[in-house]
Amino acid sequence: MDIATFLHLLHEEIGLTKQSGKKHMIRFSSAKEYYACKSQLKRMRSRLSNLSKVRALDIIHAFSCTLRPDSKLKHSAGCPVIEEDTKVTVHQLIGSKPTIKRASAQSGSGSNTIPWGVNQIGAPEVWNKSLGLNVRVGVIDTGIDYNHPDLRNSISRGINLLNQSMLPFDDNGHGTHIAGTIAATGRQTGIIGVAPRSIIHPVKAFDHSGSAYVSDIIAGIDWCVNNDLDIINMSFGMKSYNRALEQAVLNAYYRGKVIVASSGNDGKRKTIDYPARFPQVVSVGATTRLGRIAPFSNRGKQIDIYAPGERVYSSWLHGKYNELSGTSMATAHVSGVIALMLSVKPLSPQQIKSVLRRCAIGINKRESKRWQPGHLNARRALRAARQV
Repeated sequence: MDIATFLHLLHEEIGLTKQSGKKHMIRFSSAKEYYACKSQLKRMRSRLSNLSKVRALDIIHAFSCTLRPDSKLKHSAGCPVIEEDTKVTVHQLIGSKPTIKRASAQSGSGSNTIPWGVNQIGAPEVWNKSLGLNVRVGVIDTGIDYNHPDLRNSISRGINLLNQSMLPFDDNGHGTHIAGTIAATGRQTGIIGVAPRSIIHPVKAFDHSGSAYVSDIIAGIDWCVNNDLDIINMSFGMKSYNRALEQAVLNAYYRGKVIVASSGNDGKRKTIDYPARFPQVVSVGATTRLGRIAPFSNRGKQIDIYAPGERVYSSWLHGKYNELSGTSMATAHVSGVIALMLSVKPLSPQQIKSVLRRCAIGINKRESKRWQPGHLNARRALRAARQV
């Protein structure tokens, strides 16, 4: 089937899609075929208005759009591969609703609050050497509270993939909480994150209920790569393998982006969620305040590093603060430490992963000849990074 015929059919199919429509990805077998189709699509948009609803996903040579589940395009000869999109959720522990609090000095310097997790990984001990200055972190999540006093100095340009005419404002809280752990710069009564001089680029791919489509996440990865961010924080996951997501992760990795993802909150002993399960990703499990593996955390050999994830205190919507538990929270601590590392020395994603694994503090006291993932420590990580 030639490109013009395919795009005419796609225009018709999108027009027939009503409430029963579902998001789909249209994947091309080659970059040449994809870019030829993308170029033609741009020319035809003025005449065929439905084609304006098609989103390009350059990083995996695909389009994303809403189609009927029984779309005729799926069975047309010579068409690209068309597959239904999949849902993903953030890794926040569901339980009793945490209490929203004002910042009060849990520990700290003067009237600032240094949350227990930031303290436990030893971040304040290295702030005289690195604050993560100008390291750019893409947080693919629910957005951010732009008006939070502790985040105002940490936020730069982002994108709202659910509505590109709007700023990526957080309507859930999860993304704001993650951003606070990474880079809060509390003044007076606020909190301080792991890397308070790093820069957060909010990428809103998740809705108010903490749910997203894989295609939105891929669009988020694409945006982070195109805007040359250093770290991509992905505090979410799914149980099933997704080839399109793997391709996006691989392409970002080969472009030098450090991807950090949470392992999941199912308490599984031998398996973790995707995308953390991909070998190119720094996979993170959660620990308790006592430094033990959290009961809810997925664990096992596929974990690269553990970090604080139980009742983590951070920024919340409307300028407030909240305690949340989950491997999501642990992932934010790791992204913060990587920002501290990259601020003192440029390292590849592979070097970052290797350093974190090598310099972790052991969790199990029992002797073991096999390597086991340990607990994050900022001082060790920074020292090892300098020696690479």
